[in-house]
Amino acid sequence: MTSQRLTTDRLELRPLAAEAATALTRDRLLASQMLGATLSPMWPQAEMLEILPRQAALSVGEECFGIWVMIECESRTIIGDIGFHGPPDDSGTVELGYAVVPDRRRHGYAAEAVSALVRWVLCQPAVTAVVAGCAPSNVASIATLERARFRSTGEREGELRWRCEGEHGTD
Repeated sequence: MTSQRLTTDRLELRPLAAEAATALTRDRLLASQMLGATLSPMWPQAEMLEILPRQAALSVGEECFGIWVMIECESRTIIGDIGFHGPPDDSGTVELGYAVVPDRRRHGYAAEAVSALVRWVLCQPAVTAVVAGCAPSNVASIATLERARFRSTGEREGELRWRCEGEHGTD
């Protein structure tokens, strides 16, 4: 399993190892043991279940450009996920996505995780920018991206688009 870990005041973030992604589709108890954390009953959410096979196919070196788990330090519970849609493209851009389980929303966990992961990824040699998208009605996501100092780049296919490069959020 990967040894990459990021810590914030309340979270530990780490790439979801391919073996744990495979286990999540078959045996939650085994996945919990592999991850060293309790799985929230609401995690993983439906959207994540769809991309687990892709994460399960990644090599150890590629896992960091896929799904990362958000572990609440106090409870040692996985409360969400954050990560990238893949490695940087030819321009050095990665796309970010994230989700927090419903009972942990509106506590600043997403903003904390976004700021930490963006700080980390912009230090990677092949990465020059991070982009993200959200629905125009997703007020919480808009606030999260603004707090992490993403700038709005307009709308595409009914989704607000955001970009962050260089200096970014630290809180």
